[in-house]
Amino acid sequence: MRVPLLDLKLQYASIKEEVKRAIEEVLESQQFILGEKVSQLEKAIASYSRTKFAVGVASGSDAILLSFMVLNVGYGDRVITTPYTFFATAGSISRLGALPLFVDIDPETYNLSSQRLEECLLKYSGKEKIKAIIPVHLYGQCADMDSILSLAREYNLPVVEDAAQAIGAEYKGRKAGSMGDLGCFSFFPSKNLGGFGDGGMIITNNSVWAEKLEILRVHGSKPKYHHKVIGVNSRLDALQAAVLLVKLKYLDQWTEKRRRNADYYRSRFQIAGLDELIGLPKEVEGNFHIYNQFVIRVKKRNELQNFLNQAGIGTEIYYPIPLHLQECYRHLGYKKGDFPEAEKAAEETLALPIYPELTPAQQDYVVEKIKEFFS
Repeated sequence: MRVPLLDLKLQYASIKEEVKRAIEEVLESQQFILGEKVSQLEKAIASYSRTKFAVGVASGSDAILLSFMVLNVGYGDRVITTPYTFFATAGSISRLGALPLFVDIDPETYNLSSQRLEECLLKYSGKEKIKAIIPVHLYGQCADMDSILSLAREYNLPVVEDAAQAIGAEYKGRKAGSMGDLGCFSFFPSKNLGGFGDGGMIITNNSVWAEKLEILRVHGSKPKYHHKVIGVNSRLDALQAAVLLVKLKYLDQWTEKRRRNADYYRSRFQIAGLDELIGLPKEVEGNFHIYNQFVIRVKKRNELQNFLNQAGIGTEIYYPIPLHLQECYRHLGYKKGDFPEAEKAAEETLALPIYPELTPAQQDYVVEKIKEFFS
């Protein structure tokens, strides 16, 4: 049996005709940049996320970058974030000449530790020019937003939510991306709501920022060819919007299947007696986890990954090197041991297949092979 990490062909087969019709509409209109389809998607995402505004951009990375531009993050500023995330979170800070200020993670959720955040603010506030906080809702589960937002208010700092992996996730009844000042989504194909290429979205309740984002994504132009600010070229394509409008109708249904698959894994791992040998994902009370990834912890992670690969089971390591140990960030002066939880997670975590179309037989095979590895 073969079990890929992700099989998008199965998802496409279930919506193929709808997607073709949506794409055909765009082809007939010959309007490929922004336009009506993008406006429709923006309204739909804002409604889905329970915010007033949504602005489509070219990628999830650009969503973060443009959010920082709206907040006037610039040279020498500091932005607090986690070292255990996809590179774009910190890379977007660096592209503006600012510096990431890393804070260790909670070992159970892999998200920014609110306790470590408080320690960081106490240590650096007044000494560093801290401009914002960007927590990441990693793997589809929201960070401890009550504590993070409370600290942000105390220190008068805006919060940008990196919800690239978390569209549809909830924290105490509030949608991911809607709790901070700005929320960022990615529509990369592997995401729960994925396009047929790159795409992203920024949500906010601030009308001034929403208008500025719309200007910044078109080179800072308003009206056309008149530039009061310098922006970037970051427009969501109409073809991507058309595809995403089709997929959005099924997002909650796909999420429930992912959650059922997560529950099935847990029950099978427990029956197999493996829950004492591997760390299973923990869903914190008050959180609605959408399982963009189902990530386990194991001591012999690399050996297990090789074993599963030989058995035809796809896995992935998110992420093998924490950002503070990346070569491009040597100039920040961090060293191994500075963020032990992030470093430990980088050595022990492994993502298993969790996509909606995964069958119980495939999951049984995954569990069986992991049991065989430990036997």
